[in-house]
Amino acid sequence: MEARNLRVSDAEREHVGELLQKAVGQGMLSLGEFTERMDTALAAKTRGELNSVLTDLPGITLISDYDPPAYPNAGQPMYQGQPYPAPTYQPQPHQPPPAHPSQPYRAPVGAPVVGAYGAANAAVIRGRMATVTRNGAWIVPPAVVVDTRMSSVTIDFTRAVMQTQVVNISIDDYASSISLIVPEGATVDMNGVEAVGGSASNKVRSGPQMGPLHLVVHGKVRFGSVTAKHPFGTTIRKMFGS
Repeated sequence: MEARNLRVSDAEREHVGELLQKAVGQGMLSLGEFTERMDTALAAKTRGELNSVLTDLPGITLISDYDPPAYPNAGQPMYQGQPYPAPTYQPQPHQPPPAHPSQPYRAPVGAPVVGAYGAANAAVIRGRMATVTRNGAWIVPPAVVVDTRMSSVTIDFTRAVMQTQVVNISIDDYASSISLIVPEGATVDMNGVEAVGGSASNKVRSGPQMGPLHLVVHGKVRFGSVTAKHPFGTTIRKMFGS
């Protein structure tokens, strides 16, 4: 069987998605072209179909010529003949959370909160081309790490069991849609979010943190969106006093 007719895996689709994101960053593709090609890549079943979104991009190693690892981070995908650079994140020194909730911990932009609170006190939410939902009476620790790629993510705090009034949310995302749903009276600080080719929208009060919950959101959203909002129908219920 020809290589172009071989079936592709989710790891190969994600690898191509990362190459397309690189191409946008270097000005070879517009955001509209990126969206069209991502739709094609996500629907591709064979290597030939997957290669069709890469053939006119210079310096790209086609999937038919390169066997990606079984897992996206298990090897070194190539871009313009060179491996991707190693991650630049360096562990942050231990910084305990403040004793008073009016002074919430603020990690550096892009740095995971796990290092500050300890792995046992952080919830990690991951998604790779997936639909991820946290809702109901889930237990929310002092820190939440959102590590997503091309996913639809809903984090609902309206019925959650809070361990602290202040919750720090660290985001590292590519091309996902992230919704943070908070109860009435909650406040959200999104000043630490860096949006690259995407958007960060806060539809609730930003502070001060006087209610039952205050979210401090920071990190980076690339070609995606993060939105903080109340549950659907909250505005209508307020209008009718219910």
